[in-house]
Amino acid sequence: MHRRAFIATAAAGGLVALGFDAFGSSPSASPLAIHKALKIGMITGGATLSEKFAIAREAGFAGVELDAPAEVDAEELADAKQSSGVVVPGVVNSAHWSKPLNHQDESVREEGLAAFEQAIRDANAWCDRGVGQFSFAPTVLLVPAVVDGTKSYDEAYDLSIRGIARVLPLAKELGVQIAIENVWNNFLLSPVEAARYVDELNEIAGDTVVGWYLDVGNLWRYGWPTHWVRALGSRIMRLDIKAYSRAKADSEGKWAGFGAEIGDGDIDWAATRRALSSVGFTGWAVAEVGGGDLERLQSISARLDRVLGLG
Repeated sequence: MHRRAFIATAAAGGLVALGFDAFGSSPSASPLAIHKALKIGMITGGATLSEKFAIAREAGFAGVELDAPAEVDAEELADAKQSSGVVVPGVVNSAHWSKPLNHQDESVREEGLAAFEQAIRDANAWCDRGVGQFSFAPTVLLVPAVVDGTKSYDEAYDLSIRGIARVLPLAKELGVQIAIENVWNNFLLSPVEAARYVDELNEIAGDTVVGWYLDVGNLWRYGWPTHWVRALGSRIMRLDIKAYSRAKADSEGKWAGFGAEIGDGDIDWAATRRALSSVGFTGWAVAEVGGGDLERLQSISARLDRVLGLG
């Protein structure tokens, strides 16, 4: 579903956030209709998908993102979703770091592209497309390229555009959206460039197939969330939520900045919420931090509520 259509559907439904009633949250507590999810790898308890999804629900999450391509038993996944009421809103490409679309070796690029195509097929097979009055398109989170001393920026741009363009017909046919994430890959470092990149791909597709997976914590090292939100606007399909402390990074090293818990870093969440509201964002906010048992996940869920103003 197009983002505009999704927003229109949400408005028609009174902006009752997906899964909020079932998970004990009130949508009226915030101008943002945010639906909470987490990555499957964060759930350390439970031996089966049904047990893991039950833990996610008890912790207060409405969705779980899976990795793809991956070995997932379709029947087990269906049982897990039915028994818990938890949905799968999207998948994370599991090959984009090891086999980036701008790898120097063409055979590795082809392997990465094949994995990307399979991730799109997996998203179509595994993901949900709505609950109640709310509809949403499944997403595949993609890191499009990696720039370093051996991989140039201009080649990363050209090769990744060409690679993604090859899968756009499949994604469009299956109704799966591609969500580009800002990570520390030394690529697409400006929100203006990120918007241009998305628009270029959608022009090739002739439809809104590509958008942005905005990772607020990742960009805080070199930017400001409000700038990215306003530049990207309706291109934002998903949010990844983690914290980052520049002060901690300055004193202990850049990676130490991620040691802050959600809400304890120096990100201005109130300003970020206002920016998201100004561009009409509604959809999934996905925790991406160190997980653990039920108690740990409940703490993460509560922190998401606080920074996103959900209750």
